Amino acid sequence: MMSKVLSIGAGLALGVVASAVFFGNFSPKPGGAAGNNTAAASSAAQKVYVPFGQKDEYYLFASGGHSGQLFVYGIPSMRRIRTVPLFGYDSATGHGWDKHSKDQMGGFSWGDFHHPAFSETAGEYDGKYMFATDVANNRAAVMDLSTFEVADMLHVPNTGGPHCAAFITQNSEYLFLPTRFPIPLGHAYAPLEEFSTRYKGVMSAVTFNESTKKLQLAYQLMLPPWSFDLSDAGKKVSGDWAVMTSYNTEEATTEWEINASQKERDYVVLFNWKELEKMANTPGQHDVIDGVKMIDPSKHKGAVYLVPCAKSPHGVDVTPDGRRFIASGKLAPAMTVFSFEKAFDAVKSQKFAGDFNGIPILDYNSVMEREVNPPNALGPLHTQFDDKGFAYTTMFISSEVVKWSPDNGEVADRIAVQYSPGHLVAAEGDSVSPDGKYLVSLNKIAKDSYLSVGPSHPESMQLIDLTGPKMEIIFSSPVDPEPHYAQIIKADKLKPVVVFPKDEARAGSVWDQKKARVERSGNVVNIYGTAMRSKFIFDATSPRKDVVTVRQGDRVAFHLTNIDLDQDITHGFGINAYNQTMEVQPGQTKTIEFVADKAGSFPIYCTNFCSALHQEMMGYLLVQPR
Repeated sequence: MMSKVLSIGAGLALGVVASAVFFGNFSPKPGGAAGNNTAAASSAAQKVYVPFGQKDEYYLFASGGHSGQLFVYGIPSMRRIRTVPLFGYDSATGHGWDKHSKDQMGGFSWGDFHHPAFSETAGEYDGKYMFATDVANNRAAVMDLSTFEVADMLHVPNTGGPHCAAFITQNSEYLFLPTRFPIPLGHAYAPLEEFSTRYKGVMSAVTFNESTKKLQLAYQLMLPPWSFDLSDAGKKVSGDWAVMTSYNTEEATTEWEINASQKERDYVVLFNWKELEKMANTPGQHDVIDGVKMIDPSKHKGAVYLVPCAKSPHGVDVTPDGRRFIASGKLAPAMTVFSFEKAFDAVKSQKFAGDFNGIPILDYNSVMEREVNPPNALGPLHTQFDDKGFAYTTMFISSEVVKWSPDNGEVADRIAVQYSPGHLVAAEGDSVSPDGKYLVSLNKIAKDSYLSVGPSHPESMQLIDLTGPKMEIIFSSPVDPEPHYAQIIKADKLKPVVVFPKDEARAGSVWDQKKARVERSGNVVNIYGTAMRSKFIFDATSPRKDVVTVRQGDRVAFHLTNIDLDQDITHGFGINAYNQTMEVQPGQTKTIEFVADKAGSFPIYCTNFCSALHQEMMGYLLVQPR
């Protein structure tokens, strides 16, 4: 909390007190007239206005933090279009209740979704998939952008909170998941006195099979018991490499706020994933622990190196041309520009400044190009890029975004935001060709910005126009809970389906209402039904086709197909007083399974408005007592 107070104070010192206008920060200037503010607000409003019937130019995908959800916005309108459940239950869609998503959840009912990342082809967002990580329960997920639904979810072993971002190699060969919280392998018990020997900071390499739409753990890298934070994959000339930040190289085990910030330097981990891939596929170059290929860089050398950087770094970002990576220490006022070419030369000539447990440490001055210290800019965190060679870095403590040149370190512009920005995201900003049109600052605090909703305020996302000579905030949007990162992709890259294709071979599906049926085998009851405006049919042979009778204790499965092959005619399925819900989109089949452990008469109804007779779309589940 103290850090938040400091950040607000620093922001106020820089004149961050915002007006009540959502379209930018237009506080009166000395000698100016109030009318100028009105004109500026009007100009900003025009820049974000998308007339009804027209579409936004970009999608913004923002992580939903501890809600476990994804928030989808349009840019420049900043209209919230959709909330997509990933790692948490969602009663609106039945995510976590229907069989497919319930199996994916793996017994967890919530998640902490931090960093979305798009699939890439040749370093460009290809609009096919979005990957995500769950800090709370050590999961990775992939969302199919043709349906906006989770295609697969993987529980990653030996990992304590993959906070780093599911950063993607430039042809989506791997997503890498280093751990935030060191743990003993297998989450085994070990006293903290054995922290330095028993605890590990494992990084996982995960592949995605586009044909089967399955995630798979390829191998893991055993690292020291440090906390690994943000990461990025190389591009172009550095395409075989990746970088990730670390902190608590002190290996503190208590009072981390103090004890994990003692050293002046922590490390960026630089690794060659092509070499690690070879080691994982070569007998004798890795160990197999509990069925997982594990590479120990202290024994198998030539792929992993440490680069000293300012202490407690958070972000590390690769420039679009792949020639540099930029790392910033939260507790230092400098952004440091490192050269991949210099790093490769240092590796080749072995310009090492020692090692840590056998992992070579590159000489700082041999790899660093420059340190950039904008006056009074405090708390640099994350960096994004435009199409003109400029970098944009958030300053958490001084509450601003700084525009600067990695080529010469010169500051070109800076703009106050409200308040305490963490991440920021530029249009196509993590690709090899950013658009340079918009930037969104993801602010941790929105005090004074919106109508009060009690002691806890929403966070804010501020849209910044990059097309003019100076950065300009043109919209401020509340968001709750906190987005930890976001991605912006051109809207025309996505081709979502409007109706699921009719597939008569799909397991559990029924396309002819006359074939709706109830099948019993012992105490297992399967209902193969249809949903269509405005009725359910569960048993075509019954005089009451929308009623299902089972016995208490039966295992019941409803397999429901929405045979309304019409865009946006979604049907819901809810059982009153039975805690069961799901949503079935046009052309889709979903299954919900449960034990009928409660006797009685329970209405079934469509939970998603579908037609004029939506209220009449209902039936009954009758559960006979034992």
